[in-house]
Amino acid sequence: MKVVLQRVSEASVTINNNINASINTGLLVLLGIVNEDDKNDIEWLCNKIANLRIFPDEEGVMNKSLLDVEGEMIVVSQFTLHAKTKKGNRPSYIDAAKPDVSIPLYKAFVSNMEQIIGRKVQTGEFGANMQVSLINDGPVTIIMDSKNKT
Repeated sequence: MKVVLQRVSEASVTINNNINASINTGLLVLLGIVNEDDKNDIEWLCNKIANLRIFPDEEGVMNKSLLDVEGEMIVVSQFTLHAKTKKGNRPSYIDAAKPDVSIPLYKAFVSNMEQIIGRKVQTGEFGANMQVSLINDGPVTIIMDSKNKT
């Protein structure tokens, strides 16, 4: 499971000209899933994300977590995170899990995150053409892969 985290002062997801999700201070999480992902990947990533100290404290040092700042979250499914670009000019998405695998894991990820942060996690719509808008605060962008825990 691969994620791109972006610390935001605001973010939204629009589908068919309708705002589907909107947050202020928090994280926009782009989530890519492969066939080998499971519950362990979800638990590790969700705990790591919720506790990652990437929000500023009173001195402006990144010393607070999403939990500490009571931040909001949007999770967007992003199969293109697993693009292979070695050969040719057209990316291959062969490693990205198909919907029968990825949808249940995506839903489990969102549910697990909601339990950890104690609030609703907003989402995009799986498989939809979405327009994602954000103000990346910092900018702070972090890439994490549950297969690289060490």
